[in-house]
Amino acid sequence: MIGVLGFLLLAVPLVELFLIVVVAERIGGLNTFVLLVLISIAGAILLKREGVAAWRRVQAALREGRVPAEEVTDGALVVFGGALLLTPGFFTDAIGLSLLLPGSRAVAKTGLRKLFGILALRRLGAVGAAATAGRKIYSARVTNERRRRAANPPVPEPAPSELQVPSAEDDSPDTG
Repeated sequence: MIGVLGFLLLAVPLVELFLIVVVAERIGGLNTFVLLVLISIAGAILLKREGVAAWRRVQAALREGRVPAEEVTDGALVVFGGALLLTPGFFTDAIGLSLLLPGSRAVAKTGLRKLFGILALRRLGAVGAAATAGRKIYSARVTNERRRRAANPPVPEPAPSELQVPSAEDDSPDTG
């Protein structure tokens, strides 16, 4: 995972620089700068609008008494998309814009869930596989305790009347 992050930290700025140079050659340096600023302003406006909408959906889910997992995921993707739009560059702007638009955000959300499922499987093994598949996980220890008790039932303590043995000094008749 660290290797992928390191690669992205090196590759994304290089791609951004390349795209800025290519666009500047086509439309001019000043026009490229103005375009990047306009995209950032539009991104800030879109971020505010979509962020407020996501926040309202979270509040509505809480009012309905349900966990707002879907809405929180939407909100996180909106914030991430907005941060990418505020970053200068055409590549990050394209990704950020796709995360702010509801249709493409749904695709990203599905991919993100699959990625987290794979990471959970790697991290948690069989327990993670059962949890992500929606199956219940039972402890083997509880099962073993139940089996041990069934195989060796507890011995009842003798009743107090069974503990008293008649003695020779007793007045009771001895038939023995």
